[in-house]
Amino acid sequence: MLSLVIKQLIRRPMRTLLTIAGVAAAMFLFVTVQTLQHGVAEATRSRAGETALIVYRENRFCPAASRLPEYYGDRIAEVPGVKEVVPMKIVVNNCRASLDVVTFRGVPESDLPRLAAGWKVIEGSLDEWSRRSDSALVGEYLALRRGVRAGQSFVASGVTVTVAGIIRSDAAQDQNVAYVHLPFLQQASRVGLGIVTQFNVKVSDPAELESVARAIDDQFRHEADPTTTRAETAFIAQAGADIVELVGFTKYLAWGCLAAVLGLIANAIVLSVQDRVKEHAILQTIGFRSGLIARLIVAESLVMGLVGGALGSLAAWAFMHLGRFSLSTEGLSVNFGASAQVLALGLLISAGVGIVAGLVPALRASRGEIASNFRAV
Repeated sequence: MLSLVIKQLIRRPMRTLLTIAGVAAAMFLFVTVQTLQHGVAEATRSRAGETALIVYRENRFCPAASRLPEYYGDRIAEVPGVKEVVPMKIVVNNCRASLDVVTFRGVPESDLPRLAAGWKVIEGSLDEWSRRSDSALVGEYLALRRGVRAGQSFVASGVTVTVAGIIRSDAAQDQNVAYVHLPFLQQASRVGLGIVTQFNVKVSDPAELESVARAIDDQFRHEADPTTTRAETAFIAQAGADIVELVGFTKYLAWGCLAAVLGLIANAIVLSVQDRVKEHAILQTIGFRSGLIARLIVAESLVMGLVGGALGSLAAWAFMHLGRFSLSTEGLSVNFGASAQVLALGLLISAGVGIVAGLVPALRASRGEIASNFRAV
């Protein structure tokens, strides 16, 4: 049966190739859109065991507008339930949503070991970072995008740094940033010592996340610089609202891609069935049942859907995986890396659409009478 299906497909090679190419192009777009949506969902999904809080200046959004006294960190550390506090100065070259944002994060040297617990230094060393005040530990994605190596210098937002090392991390926010010394960044950004952008807080018990956030904000409610404290995923969702809305709109593009795939395969199968009306009559004459003819037609549709879907899905996976794309806004990044889950979804949908596209032509061909099929022109 499979050999017969393949023979029927290669009899009209141009039609088959064009159909497969169209399916591949549509599934490339579909899988790319699904990857975008998956990346946003992963970055903004609240997790049961989340222990990270972000303390920001109230009613401020862009890092340049959020200014908090560094001594707030000592008071935050005294709040019951707080495990650790890391003050951060953040400088970005673009506060709007962009594919090429350079984010500097200034941190105290004493806090680096805690941040580096989940890192893998793939080039350079942490010791080199400690030796130079203008050194930077650059995330792998940022290093690839900017083409920098350990020992080289680069400039962004008026800040010149020397790359002490390149780090690999499972945390999305570590992959697109450059960690520098806090005093150096405070002076390089002309804000001055003693001023930070935010505090990254870890709580001891995930169940106390909201209560600790309220307690922190209550401490500074009547200060000159009040704060807003949110869970890290909620903070990313709020700061990246434009990205979330933009990527959410692409779901309509995904549905359009599926409709295009359905139309392409159905059109090819209809034309193929019309060309082989007499052949189907001959098959019926020599003993092929109507159900078998219908299955042959559906199988043709399935093969084109699977081949085109596989090509498009694999191309999208390679494109997203090698490109290491990310969208950044207000110093926060949403990474878009194709996963095996998205790839499997693309293949599954390709097969499903291929079967659906072949059902109507298969039903019409199986119901045709032998005599009328022989008289068909």
